[in-house]
Amino acid sequence: MKKVIILMLIIAGLISCKQNDKFQVSGTVKNAEGEMLYIEHTGLMKTTILDSVKLNGNGNFKFKSARPLYPDFYRLRLNNKMIAFAVDSCENITIKANPEHFATEYTLTGSEPSIQIQRLRKSLTNIQLKANALTSNLSAEERSSKIIDIEKDIEAHKEMARKLILQNPRSTVAYYAIYQKVNNSFLFSPYIKPDRAYCAAVATAYNAFMPEYDRSKNLYSLVMDAIRSERKAKNKEAWNEILAQSGTGYIDIALNDRKQVTRKLSELEGKVILIDFSAYESEESVQYTFALRELYNKYHDRGFEIYQISLDRNKQKWEQATENIPWICVRDENGPNTAYVSSYNISSIPTTFLMNKEGTIIARSLEFNELSKEIEKCL
Repeated sequence: MKKVIILMLIIAGLISCKQNDKFQVSGTVKNAEGEMLYIEHTGLMKTTILDSVKLNGNGNFKFKSARPLYPDFYRLRLNNKMIAFAVDSCENITIKANPEHFATEYTLTGSEPSIQIQRLRKSLTNIQLKANALTSNLSAEERSSKIIDIEKDIEAHKEMARKLILQNPRSTVAYYAIYQKVNNSFLFSPYIKPDRAYCAAVATAYNAFMPEYDRSKNLYSLVMDAIRSERKAKNKEAWNEILAQSGTGYIDIALNDRKQVTRKLSELEGKVILIDFSAYESEESVQYTFALRELYNKYHDRGFEIYQISLDRNKQKWEQATENIPWICVRDENGPNTAYVSSYNISSIPTTFLMNKEGTIIARSLEFNELSKEIEKCL
């Protein structure tokens, strides 16, 4: 019987929300007679005034607005002070405040995420006040002490935010947490490795459940850009490591081809060589092999060679796939677990290195149009 009653209440709530496509924010702002109170939508790109009211003696107010298609952010504004809150459905939010501490010392009911947002804002306000106190007249010792204190507060704030994010990365409070700033600098950044997991958790949740939402697209794009930037940095670092490890500018490779003949990379010195780590079992293999064959046919007679290290797991399938391949293709018995993966710091396939006639690696993982230009220069 209890289960039936609970189910009926849920259904009634859903029907009520569907019938009432608006949310309501009401409450009281005491001792603010004659002041203008605004309700504003804080969108991704701009803030829009939705409605306003001139407060009377009792300070009561009530705003109604269309329920957003996706969870979104709003605020009440009194002069230059703001109360931020989130709307996920057809909430009925009540706020009680006073002009003096309007932005922080208010009470809010009807929206648990908005209560959590209040906690985050209050914590951040305290940090910002301490940051504002870092004036030029402080001694070096005083300044250092205050900075250490701020850093501790920031870490405590971020720990609170991390917990809220992990509780529900799809929530408005999780989204709000990763966009908070001190001195106009974000506390969470996907470009900082320890922060990326939390930014990615929110980005993934929003993209999975609300892929058409502008906030989802923006955050997902930001996180992906951070991941790509790290990969580029790693590629450059890996390339420098390879050059540092070998006086010849590369690490020699000696593996067997499909006929069990040992083929050494060093035996090709004097040619322009594309060192290629790839796998014929990958989905893009056919298209990728055609692109390699085009390069090979175009430049082989002029001194260009391809030295391909197969990372295929299945030896028999690799042997069948390479039966008519004209360039050198070798494979370790350990397949993708070959030690050369570590030596060349391979994190994804295909990965290529272009080596000039002098035995120096000059490029890593170029696009094919750029690769063709560099081969031309080397020949």
